[in-house]
Amino acid sequence: MVKRCNWGETENEKYREYHDHEWGKLNLDEKYLYEMLILETFQSGLSWSTILNKRENFRKAFADFDYEKVAKYSYNEFFDLMHDQGIVRNVKKVDAAIADAKAIVALHKQGTSLGELLKQLVPDPIINHPKTDQDVPSQTELSEKIAKVLKEKGFEMLGPVTVYSFLQAVGLVNDHLDDCSFK
Repeated sequence: MVKRCNWGETENEKYREYHDHEWGKLNLDEKYLYEMLILETFQSGLSWSTILNKRENFRKAFADFDYEKVAKYSYNEFFDLMHDQGIVRNVKKVDAAIADAKAIVALHKQGTSLGELLKQLVPDPIINHPKTDQDVPSQTELSEKIAKVLKEKGFEMLGPVTVYSFLQAVGLVNDHLDDCSFK
């Protein structure tokens, strides 16, 4: 019998698929990292299911998560995003998504990448062993440290809670419950 983390036990297929095949699975592809940064940033204050249900709208709005294209967005694209009913229209979050694209491009110009930076900060994925949902933290000292580093590199709206969720999303932290079939 398949067992999931409590939050993954849902009728929402997108949510379940995300739990089963993405969350906690290591993926340091630069485009995927940018996608997860955007989604986690926009999720702040909202439910994850809201963001997953709008994921394809975000994909379209942010040039298939092509950070090089988004880094070149002008006021016209910003204006279009602020009027796009398919995404979360929040000025600070839209600004952050564009700033984060620029920060990734800046890392590349410095001869590194977001993935390489993260691997320096988290050399090996952290596999935790929570028994219950309450055992999973919302932030850690590591996420506080990474949030500071990212801020210094020009990333925006990435506090320690959002960073911890991001680390889980890209598999640098695996917080699947111990009895979850997808650990």
